[in-house]
Amino acid sequence: MPLRSDAPCLTRRRTAAWLAAALVLSAAPAVVAEPVVLRVGDQKGGNRSLLEISGYGKDLPYTIVWSEFPAAAPILEALNAGALDVGYTGDLSLLTAYAAGAPIKAIGGIKSDPRSQAILVREESPIRSAADLKGKRLAGTRGGWGQFLIDATLEKAGIKLEDATFAPLNPVDAKVALVAGSVDAWAVWEPYVSFATLQDKARVIADGEGLTPTITFVVASDSAIATKRAAVQDLLERLNRARLWSLDHLPEYARSTAALTRLPENVLLAAYSAQRTSPIGIDDGVVQEVQEAADRATRYGILGKRLDVSRVLDRSFTAPAPNAN
Repeated sequence: MPLRSDAPCLTRRRTAAWLAAALVLSAAPAVVAEPVVLRVGDQKGGNRSLLEISGYGKDLPYTIVWSEFPAAAPILEALNAGALDVGYTGDLSLLTAYAAGAPIKAIGGIKSDPRSQAILVREESPIRSAADLKGKRLAGTRGGWGQFLIDATLEKAGIKLEDATFAPLNPVDAKVALVAGSVDAWAVWEPYVSFATLQDKARVIADGEGLTPTITFVVASDSAIATKRAAVQDLLERLNRARLWSLDHLPEYARSTAALTRLPENVLLAAYSAQRTSPIGIDDGVVQEVQEAADRATRYGILGKRLDVSRVLDRSFTAPAPNAN
């Protein structure tokens, strides 16, 4: 199509208008943006140390205020109360908190080998397989991986849930109870599995293979997603890159974490090697896997009602998997 004869004139007018607008904007007083502060919940030897040792915690375009917690449950409580912007937790704990009304979303996460969740017994225990758990007292975390793995293992073995006794205990208390003999078995995850097998000579009689998603989610409050999105996205991408770095530096990562947590270095190296933890994006496959686990948890009575997990899994932060540098 031929150009209109007045096109050069129009172009000059538009250019003049743009220049005039630019002069007006440059003359206006500069508006200094408030510095962004992300309040992030962590556990000792967790995401903060991973970012630091990998080098991905440098040159942040925002400030992180770290708060250390003994477990994921209080991180979720702080997110719910508006005291944190970002934290992390296991898949079922996330769903339990969301079902209770917590204003949070999972924005990304990491996935471990499902065999890194296991049911342990004492070295001298007569229990040899899941079939021997009938009538036994089984310890695990209520509403999380521990209870779910116990119920799923019993179901797979053809044992009714009511034919075993569930003892809701946190990992520290459950370990003591197992060693003392006040519980018969303990459902837990790494690095507790490696610690118990290497240090206490515990035996694995069942694991999460084919039963549990084994996903730990990075979680953000709805408020942080709405008001600090760029910073939240940047932190997630740094965590993903740091996690990929760790896969190629397991001995160095274990040595660093051992110094922080006082856990034996050989235990951490065994745990990291077993987990092979990799970053994931939230896609159709993750949504489906977590939905199936949530439906099972509802059937077990861990969740009070069926959840549509797509409402708590935010896909908008998912980007192509980062390359390790």
